[in-house]
Amino acid sequence: QESREKDAYGAALAGGDFDFYKFIRQPQTIVRFLSWIFSIVVFACITGEGYINPIHHPEAKCVFNQNDSACHYAVGIGVIAFLACVAFFVLDIYLPFMSNAQERKITVMADLGFSGVWTFLWFVCFCLLASQWSQTNDDNAIPKDAARATIAFSFFSIATWVSGTSLNLILQSVVKA
Repeated sequence: QESREKDAYGAALAGGDFDFYKFIRQPQTIVRFLSWIFSIVVFACITGEGYINPIHHPEAKCVFNQNDSACHYAVGIGVIAFLACVAFFVLDIYLPFMSNAQERKITVMADLGFSGVWTFLWFVCFCLLASQWSQTNDDNAIPKDAARATIAFSFFSIATWVSGTSLNLILQSVVKA
């Protein structure tokens, strides 16, 4: 195991080999993978079954109380979270090869900041979807399972993004100590 003097922002000094099995067992990688999966579920449920065509309307409406903004918000948050997880996966892989400690610090701080903001945005998403779903009139044409899955996985996303933020904070405190 490496000593703390040989670490710079949670990664060994540059030039080391990349160990894939060690990487996939890291808590940060597991949490990020779950966040990635949950974001896919949220935006896939809405894009697949989140819109219905009411009888008297030519345009499809969102299943969440016919509030298109709720569906657009959830899809937007989910897609951006998906892309961010991919980007941070790449940065996590590249981190051990960064030779500049300042670059590592910027990477870790960007991850920390984004994770904190996205935790809040997932909370807003969950509250918005749950509120709109509770106001939705019971209609047999609404795919209830997809709507409930969207709400559930937006809630689960809060937990994974909080975990990611916490792991980043722990990493920051260990590095500074």
